[in-house]
Amino acid sequence: MIVDKIENAQLYQGLHPGIDKALEYIKNTNFSDLPFGKHEIEGDAVFVILKEYETKQIDGNLLESHLKYIDVQYIIEGVEQMGVTMRTDQLPKKAYDADDDYMLFDESYDIITVKEGMFAIFFPDDIHMPDMTTGSPSHVKKAVFKVKIQNS
Repeated sequence: MIVDKIENAQLYQGLHPGIDKALEYIKNTNFSDLPFGKHEIEGDAVFVILKEYETKQIDGNLLESHLKYIDVQYIIEGVEQMGVTMRTDQLPKKAYDADDDYMLFDESYDIITVKEGMFAIFFPDDIHMPDMTTGSPSHVKKAVFKVKIQNS
């Protein structure tokens, strides 16, 4: 997992070509001109989902993990907390869904706060729960990039 400000994006250049594309897209896009929903950047290898919502309380929510895609989550407006832990040998509470690329876990986790202008990168071993409130609900506008781990 990586959490940082977008102005430090160059520190992560070369990790993965798709991550490079996602971070460049963030730096070069006026998100106010982009409609909500899915936008392809490089077919199914790199795409972004632009959304907005109110953060929520964490009661009963499960953490997620992916196998095919790396998540790059960028906060355009607002602030939210995210639950995170490492995937080791835990068994998922909901088995892996290959079509939608996720499995769900009921595990203890640490909390990080991600503010406007910051991004978080979640790799397959990073179990995470986004969209959490920092105390009271907050309005968030976010870009979630999906970066295919390898073309197959």
